[in-house]
Amino acid sequence: MMLSAAEPRRKGLTALFLDGEFAVSVDTETFVLSGLKLGAELTDEQLHELILKSDARRAQEKALYLLEYRAHSRKELADKVARVVPREAAEQAARHLEELGMVNDEEYAQNLAAQMFRRKGCAASRVRWELEKKGIDRALAERIVEENAPDPAQSIRCLLERKYARSLGDEKGRRRTVAALQRLGYHWDEIRSALREFMNEDDF
Repeated sequence: MMLSAAEPRRKGLTALFLDGEFAVSVDTETFVLSGLKLGAELTDEQLHELILKSDARRAQEKALYLLEYRAHSRKELADKVARVVPREAAEQAARHLEELGMVNDEEYAQNLAAQMFRRKGCAASRVRWELEKKGIDRALAERIVEENAPDPAQSIRCLLERKYARSLGDEKGRRRTVAALQRLGYHWDEIRSALREFMNEDDF
């Protein structure tokens, strides 16, 4: 196959035309570093290798870009990078950055759990679910939740004082409060007990 044209495209890509027909778009810097010139002959193996190098570079650049904004778990990072490159390249980029210490699932999980417990007032079950959703190992997620989870009764009381006290004056407001607390992961028995104490209404 002969490289008949190489045309710049958006987002740092170059479109390659082989034997007069569009073949593939690759990372521009990867193409430049390959030393390929118009008229050069390419084998299938050479083209495949060029594509793999392009995917790897794009994956690395995308992963670094995402990490500039906030920390990610390895799975979360790979999932986002896989939106623009093949999954294998995304996984490799995430693993490489983990090896470099730029991705740390335990540190990420500790910070996320602390934020959900302290700032959002979430229950242990909700935090555990969120950590596993982000790709944190189940055993690690369980340990972090056990180490950091506050007393649910105290957490609910803080939420009632901070956010929901004004909503407890009528039945509709109480139902909305219960629903909101359930979305945070609290069980009905925990909510009912906290409300009874908070409102001093044994008949609630």
